[in-house]
Amino acid sequence: MVMPKPSSFVKPTLDTKYHIDYSWWDRGGEDLRTYLVSHLLPEQRDRLSQTKEARVVDYIHPDTGEVFQLDEIGIAVQTAAKDPGFINPYISLVDSIFRVFLANSNSPLSPRELGEATGRPASLILKTLSGGRIYKGIRPYQS
Repeated sequence: MVMPKPSSFVKPTLDTKYHIDYSWWDRGGEDLRTYLVSHLLPEQRDRLSQTKEARVVDYIHPDTGEVFQLDEIGIAVQTAAKDPGFINPYISLVDSIFRVFLANSNSPLSPRELGEATGRPASLILKTLSGGRIYKGIRPYQS
């Protein structure tokens, strides 16, 4: 008897972890830099939209003390993420989820955790992220 081959696709649940898959951006036609700049504070956007250079500096994570190399946009994202209005109910669901990942250094999170962070229903997050379309590179995390 021939056993059916298991599917490589597993139906996501409320506990499935997601993250930003930056390789999706490399393959796609959208510009990551432009999208990242759109999430910055207005004064940061104005300054960074004027420059095209990618200056890299050491960034010390304030909670862990770990040192990372970040470009100006990376530092601006970390600064913007500290703003109390960075994640708010007035931006789209996908943008809100994306901002959560920007704020937490892209650590994988489940729809339940994303719901807590965004104030949006976990079931709506799951439905959005598990559909046939990939939004802004947000995909299930594969360890």
